[in-house]
Amino acid sequence: MFEQKDPNLIQLNSAGQLKHFLTTEGLSRELLTEILDTADSFVDMSAQQVKKVPLLRGKTVVNLFFEASTRTASTFELAAKRLSADVLNLNIKTSSTSKGETLKDTLMTMEAMHSDMFVVRHSDSGAAHYIASQVTPHVAVINAGDGRHAHPTQAMLDMLTIRQHKGSFEPLKVAIVGDILHSRVARSQIHALRTLGAAEIRVIAPTTLLPRHIEALGVKVYTDMNQGLKDIDVVMMLRLQKERMQSALLPSESEFYRLYGLTEEKLKLTHPDSIVMHPGPINRGVEIETSVADGPKSLILKQVTNGIAVRMAVMSMSMSGQMTEYQAEKEGE
Repeated sequence: MFEQKDPNLIQLNSAGQLKHFLTTEGLSRELLTEILDTADSFVDMSAQQVKKVPLLRGKTVVNLFFEASTRTASTFELAAKRLSADVLNLNIKTSSTSKGETLKDTLMTMEAMHSDMFVVRHSDSGAAHYIASQVTPHVAVINAGDGRHAHPTQAMLDMLTIRQHKGSFEPLKVAIVGDILHSRVARSQIHALRTLGAAEIRVIAPTTLLPRHIEALGVKVYTDMNQGLKDIDVVMMLRLQKERMQSALLPSESEFYRLYGLTEEKLKLTHPDSIVMHPGPINRGVEIETSVADGPKSLILKQVTNGIAVRMAVMSMSMSGQMTEYQAEKEGE
């Protein structure tokens, strides 16, 4: 575990602009809205013949994934390329890190190659904050998921998907269902939803998969899914993160599905215009029924599409914030 300093002392430049994107916690509604608005401008790019803009032309983005990833890694790579950046994907399993090189030495090697941005996924909470505090000035760091702590770009692509289909956040009742205890996505979603003004946030899970004092984040806790889903506008399902479980927290997957799996029958308890979301990968028949995952209320594939736009937004905004800070420092010399 890495020590986590105040994220906003690291994330923002002196003008209040994003220069790293490490967590949704503590960021203002105005800044989160700016991310969403910027992402919106990139959403339709996939329909264009030329799917590139020159915002990161001449910049080098290094993807540092210390954990396995498919969706996040591929969408970050595609986002960087659509911004016209040069992209280096570091295979950690075959890198010098696997031979005993320290994380700091790896970073120094990447800096010596004049990298401009690190996209980081790591199994330890606080890793992205540590890297942001250790890298050479004017290298942007984007958190692609750190331990159980945060996954801010996933939260923001979820917020973009909700806004596209629901408009304002203020009237919404949102339920986050499943393995809350191990989910960095859930924490980032909760912080973003609170900041954007959602009327009510519920978490639904068995007691063994709920963090202690989760109520302190401003959520209502339910251990009965049927009660928790009543009149919900947005259902956000989470997968069981068995790779992070250090003890038997569930009797069986079939029992979990019976009590907490999202089925057609349980979905009837929600608002008639409710939507269903899932950060992926989906475990069909464990946390969600196939007919629900593929049904008319499901926005799961739309989330993947929006992931590219959101990652383009935070990468371009962070690089712009770094450049603004650099120019201010040069003028102050």
